[in-house]
Amino acid sequence: MIVGVGARAGVAPDEVLGLVRAVLDEAGAGAGDVVALVTVDVKGQEPGIVAAAGALGVPLVTYDAGTLAAVPVPHPSEGARGAVGTPSVAEAAALVGGGELLVPKRISTGAGGGAGRVTCAVARAG
Repeated sequence: MIVGVGARAGVAPDEVLGLVRAVLDEAGAGAGDVVALVTVDVKGQEPGIVAAAGALGVPLVTYDAGTLAAVPVPHPSEGARGAVGTPSVAEAAALVGGGELLVPKRISTGAGGGAGRVTCAVARAG
C-alpha cells in the first residue's frame, strides 16, 4: 500500500499516525502492508510526517508539486493548490506511481471535532 499524506506545518506525529492508521483500517490493511509514505517535497522535512514514516518503518518519498499536479484525482483542492502548488497532495501522492485508489482523501479530526491538520489517502501500488 502507498499512503499519501498532506499536512499543515507543525502537525503532531500522533495526528498523522492516527489518520494513517484509520485510513489503513478503512482499506482493510495494516501498518505492515505499507511500503511508503508519500508527500509533496515541501513537506518532506515536516517533523510530524517524518516521525510517522519512522514509526511505520517505511521510507518517506517526496515528489515536486508539478509532478503531483499532473496526477488526476477525484477530490482536488484549491486550498492545497494555494498552499503548496498542487491541487492534491494526499491523493496525488498515493497515485503518482499508478495503482488503484482504495481510500480517497480523508481529513483528520481536530480539536473540538472540526477539521484537523492532516489529509491521507491510500492506493494499492500499481
